[in-house]
Amino acid sequence: MEEPPKKFIDQVGNWLRLYHDGSVDRSWTGPPDYKFLTEPVPPHPEFLQGVATQDVVIHNISGQRVRIYQPETRPGDKLPVLLHFHGGGFCISQPDWFMYHHFYIRLTRTARVICISVYLRLAPENRLPAAIDDAFSSLLWFQSVAKGETNPPECLADRADFSRIFLIGDSSGGNLVHQVAVQAGKHDLTPLRLAGGIELHPGFVRSRRSKSELENPQSPLFSLDMIDKLLILGLPVGSNKDHPITCPMGEAAQSLDDVEVPSLLVCVAEKDLMVDTQMEYCEAMKKAKKDVEVFVSKGMGHAFYLFSFAAEADADTAEQTELLVAKVKEFIDSHGK
Repeated sequence: MEEPPKKFIDQVGNWLRLYHDGSVDRSWTGPPDYKFLTEPVPPHPEFLQGVATQDVVIHNISGQRVRIYQPETRPGDKLPVLLHFHGGGFCISQPDWFMYHHFYIRLTRTARVICISVYLRLAPENRLPAAIDDAFSSLLWFQSVAKGETNPPECLADRADFSRIFLIGDSSGGNLVHQVAVQAGKHDLTPLRLAGGIELHPGFVRSRRSKSELENPQSPLFSLDMIDKLLILGLPVGSNKDHPITCPMGEAAQSLDDVEVPSLLVCVAEKDLMVDTQMEYCEAMKKAKKDVEVFVSKGMGHAFYLFSFAAEADADTAEQTELLVAKVKEFIDSHGK
C-alpha cells in the first residue's frame, strides 16, 4: 500500500518546507538563477585559486565535521586560524554551499589564514543551543589538536599558529561568535590564544520591530517573514526574539559587564534589515567597556558578500566586498601578533 502524501505545514521563503511528520525539505525552490548558491562544492585536495579544501571528522561518535581551507604556503609558514560558523538562521545552509565556498576561498587566500568551517546541527530537528554546543565543541577539538592529544590534519600540524585563533561567523553565525566567545572566556584554552572575534552582519534582533526592519528593503533572499520564521524554528520552544542568543544586549541576557570576550570586529551593512539592532549591540558592548570596532558597508544589504553573482556583476557590490575583505584582513593582522 502506498503511503499517503506528507501534509505540508509551512514554509520559510524559498529555503525550507515543513511537514506534519516532522520532516524538513531544504531544497531551493526559488528562481533557478539563485540555485547554484546552495549547491555543495566537493572538497579538493589540490590547490585551486590558491586554496585547497578538505572535510575532516572531528568527533567519531557524533560524526561532527569541519571543512578546512588551506592557502598555498612556504616551508616554515605559520598562519592564523579562523574558526567559522555559517549563517542560515540556525535552520539552513552548510559550509560546503557554493556561496560560502566562493567567499571563504577568497578570504583564505587574501588574508593568508587557515579557515575551519564547522558543520552545525540545524533546527528545527536540533534547536538551539545545539548549534552553540557544536561551535564550542569544535573549539575544544582544536585545543586538543594544539595540545597534541588529537592527531591533526597535516595542514594544521605544520601550518597553524595556535596563538592566533579568531572566531568568525555570518548572520546567525555572528550570534554564535558572541556565544562561543563568552563561553571561551570561562575556560582555560591553553595553548590556544583567542585573538579576536569577527561578526559579519550578526542576527541580533528584538521582538519589537526596529526602524531599519520597517524601512530597509526586503528581498526574495532575505525578508522579515523569513527572519521571524527561522528564529521561531531555531530558538528553544516557547522563546521569542528577546532570547539572549538573539538579543544578547537585552534584559533577559547576562550583563555584558560580566562577560569576558576578545577584541571584536562587527561588520554591518547600511541597508540590512537588522542594522539598527546590530548597532544597539555594539553600543551596549562599548558601554560595557568591551573592545569593539564597527565597520559599515555603505549601500549594501544583509550578507551581500556571499552572493557572488552580485559581487562580480555590480561595481558597487564588488567594491564593498573588496573593502570588507580588506578590513577583515586588517583586523586579523593587527590583533594576531
